[in-house]
Amino acid sequence: MSAEDRRTGLGCVLSRILRYSWRPSPPPHECLSEQLAAAAPLLVASGAGSLGWWRVRRSELRDTPAALDLQDAYRLHALEAILHEREITEVLTFLRGAGVEPILVKGWAVARLYPEPGLRPYWDIDLCCRPDQYADAVAALGRLEHPTYLVDLHRGLARLDEVNWDELYARSQVVMIGDVGVRVLSQEDHLRLLCIHLLRHGAWRPLWLCDIAAVVETRPADFDWDRCLGRNRRVADWIACAIGLARRLLKVPVDDTPVATRAKHLPRWLVPHVLKQWNSPFPKLHPPRSYGGPLIFYIRHRRRLLHALRMRWPDPIAATITVRGPLNEWPRLPFQIGHYVVKTGEFFAKLAKLSQTP
Repeated sequence: MSAEDRRTGLGCVLSRILRYSWRPSPPPHECLSEQLAAAAPLLVASGAGSLGWWRVRRSELRDTPAALDLQDAYRLHALEAILHEREITEVLTFLRGAGVEPILVKGWAVARLYPEPGLRPYWDIDLCCRPDQYADAVAALGRLEHPTYLVDLHRGLARLDEVNWDELYARSQVVMIGDVGVRVLSQEDHLRLLCIHLLRHGAWRPLWLCDIAAVVETRPADFDWDRCLGRNRRVADWIACAIGLARRLLKVPVDDTPVATRAKHLPRWLVPHVLKQWNSPFPKLHPPRSYGGPLIFYIRHRRRLLHALRMRWPDPIAATITVRGPLNEWPRLPFQIGHYVVKTGEFFAKLAKLSQTP
């Protein structure tokens, strides 16, 4: 491993392997075999194993044990993609029978932009419905013949986006899985959602940045940047920074976009922090740090409460977004403290509500 890799960690190796991996014919990545061997477990664990294989499949490393592990991930995700598409059509057909017309976000909605379905794995079906249809949707899903389907149902997009539901719905579009229509966000709205989602979760998963790269590079000629960035200047700056990360780490060209200047001038702490995040293995569906159970559990096990609180110390990127702070050169500690205060308040509010429940 080179001196640079020892200094920056494997996160830098991952960023080089994943560059251009969302393209139909990315250039083969000629890394050292020891680099690929070290990076492959992280790629697989973070859900980017298929993309890793897409980069090395035409290189001299394609027959190494590490590359074959990436190929196995690719084959598995390709099979899963077929099953997930069937699940999506069944769930949507069932919900429409109950009078609910949801919007599918993330997951398949972004996987369809990749050259092959198996390149972008996903494990749940993220659906958003009108707030006044939420109760009907929950009841309908409870009657599903296959209740094991992983459906993440959202009441509107309140936790994902700030734009009015009616406005988002009016701009949405229907694309097809076989003969079933799937309603998805417009590309402008989806890019905004993906950028905010990446930052809200601390950018710990490389696959999410590849999603942003795929949307930016497959955007139509009439892509409306004003609609994507929205009317809130701070949110627009967050979006520009997320795209800037894709430019810096994945070499996405942004010179022809209105965010080009900001994307080239990111806070100095941001890229090193993201690379540090990528330098650790990630569980499949959860953030890299294990909390060890809900915080309410520790009310009765107070000797472990301090450890639980320490494990919940917020990521600086996620904390900034939670308290709606700017992504600038300021120290992140005030935002992390603010995040902690907000989440602690939410916890005690929930605890008080539970105590009042008969």
